[in-house]
Parts: sequence; C-alpha cells; structure tokens
Amino acid sequence: MTKIDKELVDKIAHLARLEFENEAKDEIMNDMNNMLSFVEKLNEIDTTGVEPLTHMSAELNHLREDKVTSHLEKQSALKNAPSADQNFFRVPRIIE
Repeated sequence: MTKIDKELVDKIAHLARLEFENEAKDEIMNDMNNMLSFVEKLNEIDTTGVEPLTHMSAELNHLREDKVTSHLEKQSALKNAPSADQNFFRVPRIIE
C-alpha cells in the first residue's frame, strides 16, 4: 500500500495552489492515508461475475415523442419585449 508522506502532501498542495500550516498538513496526510486504506479494503472484495454499472438505476428514461406543434409567431413575441426592432429583441450592450 502506498503511504502519503509530507513530501507528497506538499507536491499535491503545490499543484493545487494550496497552502497549509504544519498542523493542517498532518491532518491532511492522515485523511489521505485513511482514504487509501479504504480503497485497499475495496480491492479485497471478490467482484468476479459482477457486471460494471453504467447507471445507478435500472429505470429507463421515458422521453416523449417529438411532435411538431404550433409556435409563437415572431411579431407576437416581439410585441411583448421591452425593446425590439423589426426582427430582434434589443438588449443593453454589456461588452464594449
């Protein structure tokens, strides 16, 4: 099993642009070692014959059929706009 040491915590912290006090490094090192030991425990489980999951649920996603329906006419949509010209909604400029 790989052990997390202070050098590895420093390297990960540098890559993640994080800074830790020495007490925090010790706590993080212990937490990371606990996570690794948990994963090692999972490796002990016999998964022979277990199919990998592609979804967490066996339910199927029932989608509705696409149907062409009536749509809102351009002029009807534009008449409710606070500001519009003949073809488009007008909005305040936010990028110079």
